[in-house]
Amino acid sequence: MTRERLEILREADAILRELGTPLLIHQPSYSMLNRWIEPDLLDALGELGVGCIVFSPLAQGMLTDKYLHGIPEGSRADRPYSLSTGLLSDEALAKIRALNEIAGRRGQTLAQMALAWTLRDPRVTSAVIGASSVAQLEDNVAALENLALSDDELAEIDRYATDSEINLWAASSEA
Repeated sequence: MTRERLEILREADAILRELGTPLLIHQPSYSMLNRWIEPDLLDALGELGVGCIVFSPLAQGMLTDKYLHGIPEGSRADRPYSLSTGLLSDEALAKIRALNEIAGRRGQTLAQMALAWTLRDPRVTSAVIGASSVAQLEDNVAALENLALSDDELAEIDRYATDSEINLWAASSEA
């Protein structure tokens, strides 16, 4: 996040507090493959006492088991909007498969580990998930059963959980 954008955030916070309506929540996109909020935005939100409710913590479904073996017919990536097949590059899929292996060793699905990872930072107060079925919702909620990530797991995850240029909302964030 640019210095200018951080100053706008701080200015907006000050104006809202002056008006008696404090800024309570910021809602950025954030996932293992979209880490742009680290550290600047999270630090600023922490300093201001503003909560952070992240959206797209499963990277438009990329951090699920859906695309591990190709693009299923009828999936988001199979449709002409939202998730471009270009985002599912060989490099991105290699990262996703490695993260899936780590999740398996933790006894979790990739989606569950991705949600636990997203919630690991206390400045992230919540995550908005987009489940398209009851089964997906139940799988996502089951992430709460194992939120703890060891330092060794975090180090291994960080080898693969790197920015993959999937912030579909970057242009609107900078406008």
